[in-house]
Amino acid sequence: MEIIKNYDLTKLNTFGISVRAKFFVELNDEFSLKKLFISPEFKNNEKLFLGGGSNILFTKDFDGIVILNRLKGIKILEENSESVFIRSMGGEIWHDLVMFTVNHGYWGIENLSLIPGTVGAAPVQNIGAYGVELKDTLENVEAYEIKTGKKNIFKKEECEFDYRYSVFKGRLKGKYFITAITLKLNKAGKGNTDYKILQEYLEKPARTADIVQSGGNKIVSPIGLRPREIISPRIISDAVIAIRKSKLPDPLLIGNAGSFFKNVFLEKQKMKVLLEVYPEMPYFEEPADAKAMSGKEGNIKVSAAWLIEKCGWKGKRIGNAGVHEKQALVLVNYGGATGEEIKNLSEQIITSVFSKFNLTLEREVNLI
Repeated sequence: MEIIKNYDLTKLNTFGISVRAKFFVELNDEFSLKKLFISPEFKNNEKLFLGGGSNILFTKDFDGIVILNRLKGIKILEENSESVFIRSMGGEIWHDLVMFTVNHGYWGIENLSLIPGTVGAAPVQNIGAYGVELKDTLENVEAYEIKTGKKNIFKKEECEFDYRYSVFKGRLKGKYFITAITLKLNKAGKGNTDYKILQEYLEKPARTADIVQSGGNKIVSPIGLRPREIISPRIISDAVIAIRKSKLPDPLLIGNAGSFFKNVFLEKQKMKVLLEVYPEMPYFEEPADAKAMSGKEGNIKVSAAWLIEKCGWKGKRIGNAGVHEKQALVLVNYGGATGEEIKNLSEQIITSVFSKFNLTLEREVNLI
């Protein structure tokens, strides 16, 4: 374990913001954590744990120590005829874990394909896409308490999951370092294809790539609609990947952090008022149980991308920062933009949406 001074973080954040860290260390094993926790660089400075750098916006140099999670390893802990428990270390790339499960034919996280970032960051944000969230399959989170160096295992219920939220983003923020997670996946299922854009994609004429295993034999879905009985984790994953690639820019080609804003949750009455003015406004009604609604105004979810687009921001550019031409939720760095410029752009968008709809957008990306 080597602690490096004045480290360049440009390649460690997907926005490609040019900033430096006062100290930097890369962790490749859990044993090194104990040494790190007692080091003066760690004890006497502000701390930032970094995974894939895909959900962060640096607005300035970091005057502290950045800890990069590079803990690796994916293994099957146990399985039975119906389900399988998989443990993944926090430094694994999230999409690599999804591909591991898809290649084995396990059901549960195929809808979360191609989400950028690492496994360790996934529970912090309770990542979600196309009708599925991490909390749907997560069994536990392994994490070390920074203050004591003690390892704790948090059961799903203890993680206090909500929409793009967990206890690690709330009252325990900055207090734990996540080293591993365990998922419970199914060996058989139908998958979740209820999300509109995914459903529409799967109902298009079958492609040559739509080959699945059935009783040891390969079956090619005929021209026409895909029969429900041959939908597989692979087909859903391929569909999600195709959709994401068609809508979202590659961070390797243009700096971005994926969805910059959260969708907005409203009460039915407020939604009814908005629909009278904007009858075309897309929305989705989620289960109205009290726990799922904690911290939100209501259970009617409104597309933040639609709100931003209606305010004229889609494809708009201000200097080296802008809003992506194909997806209004994505802010981009066209090259040379500072974090402060992107932050200012986000503030203008928030003000614009509030002015037009009287709705407040919240950032999904963490500002540093």
